[in-house]
Amino acid sequence: MTFSKSIYSKLFLSHVLAVFLVSGSIGTFFYSRASQSLLVGLQERLKATAAMISWTIDAESLRHIRTPADVNDPQYQHTLAQLRALKRMNTDISFLYIMRIEGDRVLFVVDSDESDAQAMPGHEYSSVVPTLLHGFLGVTVDDSPTDDDWGSFLSSYAPLRGSHGDFLIGVDMRADAMQEKYENLRISALISVVASIFLAFLFARMLSSRFMAPINMTIRGCSDMASGKLETRIPLNANDGFDQLLTAFNSMADTLSAAEKDKNETFEALKQSRHELSIRVEQRTSDLKEMNDKLSNEIAMRLVAQKALQEAASVDMLTRLWNRRFMIDRLEQEINRFKRSQSPFTILMMDLDHFKKINDSHGHAAGDAILEETAMRMKSMLRSQDAASRWGGEEFLILLPDTTPEQGALVAEKLRSRMADAPYFSIGEAVTLTASFGVTGYAGQIEALDIVATADRAMYEAKKKGRNRVEIL
Repeated sequence: MTFSKSIYSKLFLSHVLAVFLVSGSIGTFFYSRASQSLLVGLQERLKATAAMISWTIDAESLRHIRTPADVNDPQYQHTLAQLRALKRMNTDISFLYIMRIEGDRVLFVVDSDESDAQAMPGHEYSSVVPTLLHGFLGVTVDDSPTDDDWGSFLSSYAPLRGSHGDFLIGVDMRADAMQEKYENLRISALISVVASIFLAFLFARMLSSRFMAPINMTIRGCSDMASGKLETRIPLNANDGFDQLLTAFNSMADTLSAAEKDKNETFEALKQSRHELSIRVEQRTSDLKEMNDKLSNEIAMRLVAQKALQEAASVDMLTRLWNRRFMIDRLEQEINRFKRSQSPFTILMMDLDHFKKINDSHGHAAGDAILEETAMRMKSMLRSQDAASRWGGEEFLILLPDTTPEQGALVAEKLRSRMADAPYFSIGEAVTLTASFGVTGYAGQIEALDIVATADRAMYEAKKKGRNRVEIL
């Protein structure tokens, strides 16, 4: 069977096939490497997270946590708040939990789950895998997702500081989050394949056209020069453009030598012109890149300056809490939201008791350090939608959206207990401070400062009744 296709078609198909083979091989190789690198990267991140968190928690402080009745223990509450805060800071983490091993049984100690499925202290974990058991002795990570009562996860484990092989911290990443990353990789690979196909056709068309152009020109030129000299024949049965080209060469054999010199000179001139054009294009490209880099740097610097100005206008520089101006704006927004949806909100006014004695006895630097630590304690115990601000001096104002005054009083009581029960070490020695709280819910006041005044009166009522207490108005 004769393959009756033109030279152009043969060249085009061969170039397309060659590009497909090369790009397919390279694409398959890099997709495989990228998939492996993605899994290894996720495993390394989980291991690093587990190892880092394990050194922040002392196993000795949790040995007495054994039954559901221990959930009210201050150390349990502190560790639970710490795990939940760490989970919120890393979106890749689904759950953080601490386990102990007793014989062949693996038991929960603290679980960061905030749903009804939270594992209580002493709950036995039934889906024990070798990776988990090895985690009591060293940092480990699953080779693939593992299924248990809470779902499918890729997990890493690390022994707690001072655990002696019987306590570990577990870090879970949901398998669907991992699959999402793989899906993004597959989409990128598919886009690359489509781009390769497009470029293959474009590249093959360009090469074939450029290859055929000189041949067609040679055929036309040789036919013109050889007109009338048709004695020589070369029999051909290629059934494509080469039979015409060879027929023209048979006709121009006697005149080829004379034309060779002119052809060479023309070729060198064309080569020199292409070289000069390439140099000019490279220089122009370099100039444009330099201008683009300068413009990008200038835009980045302006964005940094704008962000710094916005932060300076709304954040207290000492405590890194919101300042009074920002909090007034938030209260006005919350009042407007109440008018639209009747969603309740509550504010807390907190004042540190006898704070002046700290400044008088230890200096203002010590007082500033205590204010900073107080701000950190508050932020660790509040929800993400809550807002805390420094109202002035040692006074703080806290906004609790979607919260009734009774619920706000419970939050204030937890904050009060945290301030009173945990001494401050910011000044080089243990110092015990208490705080007085005033609680009030929004009751239809027109101005934001009106509700603040009500909370302030409640706070002063708490001070009149002996300080270190919570009052509601």
